[in-house]
Amino acid sequence: MSLTIGLAGMDPATETALKSAFAEANERLSSHWRLLPEAEATLVVVDMDSMYGPMSWLRLHASGKRVVGLTSAARTQTDYRLGRPFSADSLGELLREIAQESGIALAQKDQAVAAAPAAAEDVAPAPSTPAQQEEAPAAGTDTSVTPPEAVAATPPPKTAPDTEAEPATAAAPAPPSAPEPTPEPVVAPVPVAAAPSTHRLFDWLVEPGRLQGRHRYRLPSGPTLLIDTVERTYHGPAALKPLAQYFEGDVAADAFEALDDATWARETAATSPAQPLARLVWFGGLLSGAGQLLPGADPAGRYRLTRWPQTEREFPRHFRIATAMMKGPATLAEVAAASDIPLAEVVDFLNASLATGYAEAVPEPPPEPTEPAKPTGLLGRLRRR
Repeated sequence: MSLTIGLAGMDPATETALKSAFAEANERLSSHWRLLPEAEATLVVVDMDSMYGPMSWLRLHASGKRVVGLTSAARTQTDYRLGRPFSADSLGELLREIAQESGIALAQKDQAVAAAPAAAEDVAPAPSTPAQQEEAPAAGTDTSVTPPEAVAATPPPKTAPDTEAEPATAAAPAPPSAPEPTPEPVVAPVPVAAAPSTHRLFDWLVEPGRLQGRHRYRLPSGPTLLIDTVERTYHGPAALKPLAQYFEGDVAADAFEALDDATWARETAATSPAQPLARLVWFGGLLSGAGQLLPGADPAGRYRLTRWPQTEREFPRHFRIATAMMKGPATLAEVAAASDIPLAEVVDFLNASLATGYAEAVPEPPPEPTEPAKPTGLLGRLRRR
């Protein structure tokens, strides 16, 4: 995997601070990461607390990019989270973990340097030859040679306690050993049953990493959906409206049945051809707002379509909305007036288009500088001369 990172959806001050922290963190990681433009990077940091951060995330997510959300919130919808305020330490730890997930182990430079002396101290130098090992005296042994006459004249050791002062060379008595602490009893934690995770089906589909692999999802009164989040496809009915009930209310994690390869091949062969998962995401975005903009979108903002969307036959009036939005950036009220479509339907269409990356917010242009008024009258004519 190429360890490349880019920046998007942030103001110049945040971008400058993040580049400085990245340079310091990357140096500690032996410069394995490269900072590239957003379009060329495999990982992009997005400021989710800024006005245009959520829009940037939707666009990048639709294009298949992995996103790091820079935010002060405790959680985020992005693949990874970088807490605010950030530092070179927190950014470096995140980059190291992301690289490790891809099978690339990165060690901090200071850790590698500190480990080298410690390892050298633990290894004692050994004699180079067996003869040297035999000749080498043990630590603390007197190496002087005692004559045989001195050995014979040496008196036997005393068995009774002697009141005379011990020689200066006698070993001092060992201090009494401290009593070993009694180990604390180990109490096994009581397992607590975790509540099943519940989210709307739209959230399961758009939040990165929430639903992974191949799954079967069905309701007692509806058709079966076979969802493949790896290939970004699904198998189900050709029409979308019969699936409206699937996007109502919360869905528990155990409602998705994981399928092995054999079961997946058997069930997909007996149903309709694969369709893009973005079509299901588009329908979920259309229904989730119920006439209100989804979080992160500005009701007073101006929006435009980045390309012509795949309009559905079941919603013929969307063609008129798309035609009005393709003319240029406009507010929701302006699009509703130009297409003669109720505002709530325009909002739902925009939610679906933002979720799939077909629409984007357009910032307001800066005001043009005004020229100072030219002097008039006799004084003005004299100045112009």
